[in-house]
Amino acid sequence: MEKLQRGEGVCLVCGKDLIYYSKTKIMTCLLCGDTYDSNASCVEGHYVCDSCHSEGGVNAGLLHCLQRQSKNPLQLMMELMDMPEVYMHGPEHHVLVGAALLTAFHNAGGKLDLPLALQEMKKRGGKYPGGSCGLWGACGAAVSTGMAYSIIRGTTPLSTDDWSPTNRITANALQAMADIGGPRCCKRNSFIALLNAIPFIEKEIGVRMEKPERVICHYLKENKECKGPACPYFPKRP
Repeated sequence: MEKLQRGEGVCLVCGKDLIYYSKTKIMTCLLCGDTYDSNASCVEGHYVCDSCHSEGGVNAGLLHCLQRQSKNPLQLMMELMDMPEVYMHGPEHHVLVGAALLTAFHNAGGKLDLPLALQEMKKRGGKYPGGSCGLWGACGAAVSTGMAYSIIRGTTPLSTDDWSPTNRITANALQAMADIGGPRCCKRNSFIALLNAIPFIEKEIGVRMEKPERVICHYLKENKECKGPACPYFPKRP
């Protein structure tokens, strides 16, 4: 029997709850008209593809990155999350986590052609599907740091020295996410991924980025599934 799970009310068409299916279904995006295999629609049957969902937030976010001089990827990520084009949850985070990391790395002295790096980040992160944390067992925010590291180092499947750290930066973030537990939160997992990436890159590459003394989430009112005090970024946590 097919398993259904009701999630956050973020349908872009009607604002009602989403339903996640245990088996993929063929659906037509109401915005672009293209057909995709998907595990989610809203309770009214509306479906919007990942590309249409994230396009506005990704483009606005990348433009913002090009204008900023911050060496702090957490600060950058919160600026991106605060944009009205970026939703509480969504695949845009799969691009923007890596974009914030690449931007801070560049601003901290890392050798990188930032415009080209951000273009590549958009291409790679845009291919990673929404819901991958539960459906694939690998959150896109964690994988986004691996994408960014790969772009920085030029890693390919045939690389030797850089292949292991490219996978390890993702693995470290996934382990930290798993230790905290579900349900998913794109904000929480973005924080986890970047906080793990900052010391990792300093150790492996020698580029020191900045980070806040404490990350305090101010998105909890937008998340009906917030873990509350169980989340390390909950504002009232002692």
